[in-house]
Amino acid sequence: MRKADDILDYCIKNLKGTVLIETWGEKAVFYNPGNILKKGVYVLTIKEKDGENDKASGLDRKDIFRVNLGLRKEAFIKLFGEIPARPAAGAVVDMNYDFKKTDEILPHPVYAWMGWISILNPAKNTDNTLIPFINEAYSFAKEKFEKRHSKIQKKLK
Repeated sequence: MRKADDILDYCIKNLKGTVLIETWGEKAVFYNPGNILKKGVYVLTIKEKDGENDKASGLDRKDIFRVNLGLRKEAFIKLFGEIPARPAAGAVVDMNYDFKKTDEILPHPVYAWMGWISILNPAKNTDNTLIPFINEAYSFAKEKFEKRHSKIQKKLK
């Protein structure tokens, strides 16, 4: 089994301009070159325990963690066929997946409506699948960062 810290290390070492922040009880990789924005833009998060409104993955099981990645909605649709509706607070998206299944790319149980995917305990042989998704999330975060940074620059002028 691949460790959560291996994934975080890969991001920090290979994705230029990223920073690691612990937030909301999880570890998050943000794109934020030069720390221009308050936190930056999410690339991925790693969650290791259930939250009040996020229990669908059973993260309170021994040695279970979930990698979460924000993709462009087109990429999400290519994987899963549709973007689900936003669930009510404390609920999961209405998609027919076993969100407790390990080593499989799944819609994020809460944030799939925003194009987020997840994988519980990715195995080392999953790298060929996971790394391209990490790179996709990184590319998307860079786009969002540039838009936000551009808005800030316009306000300052």
